[in-house]
Amino acid sequence: MNAPHGMVAIGAPPRHFVLRTAIVFCAPMLVNGIALPFFPIWLSSLSMTDWEIGMVLAVPLVVRVISAPIAGAIADRIGDRASVLVWSGAMSLATAVALLFAENFWPVLLLYTLQGIVYAPYLPITDAIALSGVRRWNFDYSSMRFWGSVAFIVATMAGGWLAGIFGGAMVLPAMTVGFVSTVIAAFIAPRIGKPRRPSPISALAVAPAAPARQLDVQLMLVGAALVNASHGMFYAFAAILWGAEGFSGTTIGLLFSVGVAAEIVFFVFAARMRRHFSLWAMIITGCFFAVLRWIVFPHDLGFSGYMVLQCLHALTYASIHVGVQGRIVERVAEQKEASTQGLYFFYNGILMALTTFLSGYLYAWYGIAGFYAMSVVAALGCALVLAARAVQPQRLAFGGKTSEPS
Repeated sequence: MNAPHGMVAIGAPPRHFVLRTAIVFCAPMLVNGIALPFFPIWLSSLSMTDWEIGMVLAVPLVVRVISAPIAGAIADRIGDRASVLVWSGAMSLATAVALLFAENFWPVLLLYTLQGIVYAPYLPITDAIALSGVRRWNFDYSSMRFWGSVAFIVATMAGGWLAGIFGGAMVLPAMTVGFVSTVIAAFIAPRIGKPRRPSPISALAVAPAAPARQLDVQLMLVGAALVNASHGMFYAFAAILWGAEGFSGTTIGLLFSVGVAAEIVFFVFAARMRRHFSLWAMIITGCFFAVLRWIVFPHDLGFSGYMVLQCLHALTYASIHVGVQGRIVERVAEQKEASTQGLYFFYNGILMALTTFLSGYLYAWYGIAGFYAMSVVAALGCALVLAARAVQPQRLAFGGKTSEPS
């Protein structure tokens, strides 16, 4: 992602901006690389029910929808956004230490929810710092964000190896180490002063949803968010399921890493693909393969089958993300972009929380067959995306140009 054409940098950038921002991206991904695959395993080790696991994972997703925009608005108003990173990292580390002493459902729910509140703004504000570098000094966003994905893969593989030795007991200490890195990275983060325009993450707190009158944009955002939310049961129970099937921690880590690696490959080649495929084609293809992914997932696939299925993450997430962001650029005026991104964040958070919560019941009642319900969620999202393409103004051929942004 390059700076907009004609952007003129004002003032010299902080020293080693790209390197320092890349380090900041790595820190939260070290946490996520442990938490996303293995935190449900730790919850299961406490003998929590599937309903309780779904509740613990879902509630923080709801509160972060509220806390992240508020923190983003604060970060846009204070002297420097990096100051919020220090606060977020330190408070998150405190909750991680407290979780080391929690063993029952209610204390875990309370502390993990509190962690969700204080940790939610860290990655979005890091994104905002990186995008300021893109706008002001023409830095390449992907060269910074790429290292975060690499850190996620490293953390997931290391977490799998540790899980094979220590089981679920390794999760909280490993997450705590990750949160220590977020505090250190917050002090490394470039200081760039107040932003010239609000962060997308703060838009819900400071601006109305201006694109609300654009029906095609609304349908696309909700549809894409539904497809993203169809991953909720996977994030909550895939590691538990694979562990029950006899996969080692290292193997589980590898399966999660393959999905992220496929996502990275897609992002690397996304610019070339856009020369051959329309944005609508990318979004709809991703939606279709999400439906297929959750229909196939409940079958006995074995390690190689799951490896292939995990590669579909390049389509079920990355392809949709690239397509949606491109359509926002085409259909939404720049001064309304922040509120649109904030709205998309809201839809994603609420719907992912809902499917994660419901997955606790689905897994308890139907086991792996509950993933069929996620294919229904993805199909509904696909239908809304198709409706969005149908109602776009001045619709031409598949993926054709539309009217000017309004």
